[in-house]
Amino acid sequence: MKKLTITKKFLMAAIIGSTAALFVTACSDDQPKTPAATAKADHNPNPWDHSGEPKVTESQKQHFEKTFAEQCVTREAHGDEQDKERFTKPCNCIARFMAKDLTPQEADKFLSEHENPQSLRIRYENAAYHCLQEKAPPHEPDFSHPQ
Repeated sequence: MKKLTITKKFLMAAIIGSTAALFVTACSDDQPKTPAATAKADHNPNPWDHSGEPKVTESQKQHFEKTFAEQCVTREAHGDEQDKERFTKPCNCIARFMAKDLTPQEADKFLSEHENPQSLRIRYENAAYHCLQEKAPPHEPDFSHPQ
């Protein structure tokens, strides 16, 4: 077993360290709280609670649905009239599904700045899966019983 020896360097470091710790912890803020400091204290700690945020208006949602559905049909149909008719219903479904949880920031980026944020891309994939899987697959033939 090793015996601990206290040297002058170790003793000086311990005294300086403990003195510095006392001064740092003894300091306090004598100024009254500012409105910015109280706003931080009143901040909702739940990051998933968006009840206090501004909502998207119905006119913005309708404009988003219309614009997004038109872009979707144009992108999918490649200019063919028969394809436009075929893609109209799924694209409208996708646009409605995406507009349900649309945030003001996403609406502004899509409608004003003509950008597609990552959150819209993720929501598009979810909506496409939901809308395109809506149709029941055709009933498979049953080969277990001979006719």
